[in-house]
Amino acid sequence: MNATDTDADVIVVGAGPAGSATAFYLAQAGLDVLLLEKTRFPREKVCGDGLTPRAVKQLMNMGVDIDAPGWVRNKGLRVVGGGGRYDLDWPQLDSFPDFGLVRTRQDFDQIVAANAVKGGVRLMEGVNVTGPILDDRSGHIVGVTTKDGGSYRSRLVVAADGNSTRLALAMGLYKREDRPMGVAVRTYFESPRHDDDYLEIWLELWDEETLLPGYGWVFGVGDGTSNVGLGLLNTSDAFQNIDYRDLLKRWTRNMPADWGFTEDNMTTPIRGAALPMAFNRQPHYTRGLLLVGDSGGAINPFNGEGIAYAMETGEIAAEVIVKALRGTTPAQQERILRAYPQVLKDAYGGYFTLGRWFVEAIGKPGVMSFGTRHGLHHPRLMRFALKLLGNLTDRRGDASDRIINALAKVVPPA
Repeated sequence: MNATDTDADVIVVGAGPAGSATAFYLAQAGLDVLLLEKTRFPREKVCGDGLTPRAVKQLMNMGVDIDAPGWVRNKGLRVVGGGGRYDLDWPQLDSFPDFGLVRTRQDFDQIVAANAVKGGVRLMEGVNVTGPILDDRSGHIVGVTTKDGGSYRSRLVVAADGNSTRLALAMGLYKREDRPMGVAVRTYFESPRHDDDYLEIWLELWDEETLLPGYGWVFGVGDGTSNVGLGLLNTSDAFQNIDYRDLLKRWTRNMPADWGFTEDNMTTPIRGAALPMAFNRQPHYTRGLLLVGDSGGAINPFNGEGIAYAMETGEIAAEVIVKALRGTTPAQQERILRAYPQVLKDAYGGYFTLGRWFVEAIGKPGVMSFGTRHGLHHPRLMRFALKLLGNLTDRRGDASDRIINALAKVVPPA
């Protein structure tokens, strides 16, 4: 296909954090980018709304104004479990800032998308992509069709359309059953807990007599409300039989009365979403299509964090695409693009494998209970766990950094 036959150099489908970051970095490199979003902003998305220092770094790298009104900073993580409450400050590192943020997805995605537009991206809202346009000879994707009967053509396409990605499925990329999946459910309450300096997580989630693998959270939004929810893993036998919404109701019912977590104070319905983890859809490149963010299962199995990895995989994909499209023959271009899955495995594969082993372990009866009962009372161990679970280390940091980095290198990649 000639460049003159295209509507853009690259089409990015989905204007969540992954898609907007990909589009931003492509535009910064001088490529013509079309970003297609099926909804219209602002729009809601199920999330905890908490951003770790890893995510904050990505926002700062893209020039997003995190000092503007509406961004709420936090100092670290408060862990509740084993009969105690432990405040853990974010680690002091050269690689990441020492603070996290909270911002609701109601406007977070819109802010990141607007930043991409400011950087030169063409954003089209209300465009529901229904499938790929394939080249008759090569089978490569050369564009997309839309629900309204339209079509757009490009040299490459990026799938940033989330867990249920239509594009990846249409190109024959299915979920791997040997990867963990999670479910998150959340709501908002009017609450005096709205201005907490720490992201609070509860490690002991009980369904009657069963301790579940996962955690509950209370994240202050700073606007008079708290985001309150649960994240659960499918590594427990009880997973299939749980009514998640009812579990959240029962969990909040046992909270202190003065926190205000009552149905009368609930400002939104309880909503849920799937969390595809540890690269559960592979390969991340096939026939002109690259996967980023949730479409490729780029969620951290240790803590369920997706936003940081959405933006990071977007940046990595953009670097590969720029290299592939600049002054290369078709054969060279394809060789560069086919290396993209390995680039992701080199960046995250070992760490995600550690995460898979971790979630498999805590899915076994007694392991989660033992960990909360014996691990939470040791400050040094908890600081190590915060770095491990948050993937927050320096390349040449202290002993804990070196241990985590070494482990991620020696285990098989995800």
